[in-house]
Amino acid sequence: MNEYNYTTPEMNTTPTGYPTEGGSPKKPKKHTALKITALAMSMALVSVGSIGIYSEIAGMRSKAAAATAVVSEEAEDIAKESSLILENVGLITNEEKSGKVLETEDIVEKLLPSVVGIESKFTVAGMGGNTGFYFGFGGGRESSEYTATGTGTGVVITEDGYIVTNAHVIYDSENGAGEADSVSVILSDDTKYDAEVVGYDTDCDIAVLKIDKDGLTAAEFGDSDSLRLGESVIAIGNPLGFELKNTVTGGMISGLDRDITINDKAMNLIQTDAAINSGNSGGPLINKYGQVIGINSSKMSSSYSGEASIEGIGFAIPSNEVSSIVDDIMEYGYVTGKPQLGISAQDITEAISQMYDLPVGIYVMSVGEGSAADKAGLQKGDIITAIDGKTVETVEALNAQKNKHSAGDVVELTYTRNGEENTVKVTLDEVTAKNE
Repeated sequence: MNEYNYTTPEMNTTPTGYPTEGGSPKKPKKHTALKITALAMSMALVSVGSIGIYSEIAGMRSKAAAATAVVSEEAEDIAKESSLILENVGLITNEEKSGKVLETEDIVEKLLPSVVGIESKFTVAGMGGNTGFYFGFGGGRESSEYTATGTGTGVVITEDGYIVTNAHVIYDSENGAGEADSVSVILSDDTKYDAEVVGYDTDCDIAVLKIDKDGLTAAEFGDSDSLRLGESVIAIGNPLGFELKNTVTGGMISGLDRDITINDKAMNLIQTDAAINSGNSGGPLINKYGQVIGINSSKMSSSYSGEASIEGIGFAIPSNEVSSIVDDIMEYGYVTGKPQLGISAQDITEAISQMYDLPVGIYVMSVGEGSAADKAGLQKGDIITAIDGKTVETVEALNAQKNKHSAGDVVELTYTRNGEENTVKVTLDEVTAKNE
């Protein structure tokens, strides 16, 4: 099972301003939080291309000058001169110049000033005893109400104090505590600042914080779409709290485009074997160029289904997705385009189906007033059995299919009411609040 928890049921509050069918065009973003830089070509490819173009330039010179150049210069000098010429005519970009493969210790030195600790305090009911827990991996439980302190990791994204981390670092759903009562950020020099929660999204598991501090070192973010299987990466974080602050682990990209469902949340993640432990949540996964290409989010537990032993299966949210989410949160306060039906529901399992003579599917417990489902005529007690003709038997399956769409899209739901099967077209609303 996955060692990381957050659950936010689809809210039934009334949405506002959802796009019409086909979706309305999204406003241009006013604030780009993360500048995604392309991964540079390997040095071999750059050199080959440079020398080839240099030869054409040299060919336009006189034969005598060209011959003198060939005789008097070594191949290494030619390559250097060719690079200089290309740079002068604008054929070598800043991205290529900064895309130098770094030694591991240089990567760590580059990123450490951008990695921060996150400390969140929650009022937790029905728990006690162990007053510390590490986000995504649970803690002790006894019956009482108390203030719990949790720790995580974050990454500086702007010089003026904006920081990205996981939503589950500042929002606890496992124990029902909700959003943290207070959040603090500990910088690399151990100074501590109160943080404002700018916004978060529990489905995407991304949160943005802001501290009142200028002159920070913002991390450079890379292009997660350019990752290759087997590429080396490192992770930096605060496992088990700040006593092991800035722990560095290394590994490789073990998998790409992993569709993983965690507590009914379908996510597309990067898989890595770099150790990601309790407290690493929200920290960076870094490529060989010293660029953040993922935000560490979760890992598989040490045992799976009580049988197989599991080690080295961690997951990170791709940097390109993080960039888009952060931009939305910083500009709108929520992630735009997310679809919702506006219902609360529960599964009708095979056992319940046989016991009450009901179809296997999703039982609608309530319908939000004015929601997409309400406008389409769905009612409490309806049993949804398919979406767009595809059979669904669980809320998780329904959400997975729904989330393939955007707000404003039209889906067809098949449902049973009073023993009769019906179909209805529903125009999906847009989630317009950070907790919906």
